[in-house]
Amino acid sequence: MCTDALIYANNKEHVHIMKLLDRVRTKIKFKHYSPNTENTYVYWIKKYILFHNKIHPEKLGKQEIEQFLTHLVTHRHVSAATQNQAFNALMFLYNQVLELPLVDQNINALRAKQRVHLPTVLSTEEVKHIIEQFSDNHYKAIIQTIYGCGLRLSEALRLRIKDIDFGYNRMIIWDSKSLNDRSLPLPQKLIKTYKEMICKNKLQHQLDLDDGFGTVEMPNALARKYPSADKEFKWQYLFPMAKVSKDPKSGTIRRHHVLESTFSRNLKKAVLKSKINKKVTAHTFRHSYATHLLQAGIDIRTIQELLGHKRLETTMIYTHVVKELSQQNRFSPLDYL
Repeated sequence: MCTDALIYANNKEHVHIMKLLDRVRTKIKFKHYSPNTENTYVYWIKKYILFHNKIHPEKLGKQEIEQFLTHLVTHRHVSAATQNQAFNALMFLYNQVLELPLVDQNINALRAKQRVHLPTVLSTEEVKHIIEQFSDNHYKAIIQTIYGCGLRLSEALRLRIKDIDFGYNRMIIWDSKSLNDRSLPLPQKLIKTYKEMICKNKLQHQLDLDDGFGTVEMPNALARKYPSADKEFKWQYLFPMAKVSKDPKSGTIRRHHVLESTFSRNLKKAVLKSKINKKVTAHTFRHSYATHLLQAGIDIRTIQELLGHKRLETTMIYTHVVKELSQQNRFSPLDYL
C-alpha cells in the first residue's frame, strides 16, 4: 500500500512537472523565441528541478537558484557563458511563466569568470579563398550570402523566395534573433545567382506539387490563418534540400531548407581544402563582414542595424578587433635590434 502511494505521488509529481515544462514551451513560442532557445531553456529548467529533488519551482526561490548556479561552477565546472545561459532560463521561468519576479532579489551565486574573446576574423583574401573551394551550388551561395549580408547561419538558411526583393535590390530578414525585422542591400554579385536559383526552385516546386508534395513549414500561426499558403512558391525556401523528407513536428513529407549540420560539413571541407589554419565556422564570416565594413569606414551604428544587434555594446567588439588588426599597432622591440 505504501509502495502504491509512493508510485502515485511520484507519477503525480511527474505530471505536474511536465505540465510546467509545457507552459514554458508555450510561453517561449508566444514570445517568438527560436527553437534552439526553447530547447536550451527547457533543458536547464529540468536540471534545476531535478537538482532540487523534483520540488516544484513555485516552492523554491532565490536561495535555491543560487545553490544550483553555484553547483554548476563548483561541481560541473561549466563556463561563464553556460552558467549565464542557465541563469537566463531560470529568470524566464520565474518572471515570464510563474509570474514570480526575481528582478529585485539580487541573486548572488558563485559566478564563473567571464572570458572576453576577440572573434576570429578572416582577411578578404582568406574569405575569397575559402569561397573558391566550393562548387557552384547552394552551399557556395549560402556562404556568399552570410558574408555578403552579415547573416547568422539560421537566418541565411531560413530565407524564403519572397524575402528577395529585386525591385529594390534588398533582402528582408523577418523575426530574427533580435525580434526586429531588417532590410539589407543585396550583394550585386549574387543577383544573377539568386535569379537562376529561383528559376530552378520554381521548376522543382512544380514537380513536388505534381507528386503530391510541395508544402513548406509556415512561420508562427500563418498556417492556420492562410491554410493554402504553404503551397505557394513565394513561401518556399531559397536554399532547399535536394530531397523531400518527413517534418519531425507534423510528420508531413515536404522539402525543408538545407540543414545547419549539412552546411557545416560542407564548410568544414572547404576550410580544410583552403589550408587556412584558423578556427572557421559560418559565424566567422559574419564577424568578418562586420570587421571589413568597419575597416571600410562604415559607422558603428549602421553596422549595429545591419547585424540586427539589440545593444550597441555587442557591436562595439568589432572596434577592438579593428584596432587590434591595425598595422600601426603591430610592432615588436625585437624588430629594432
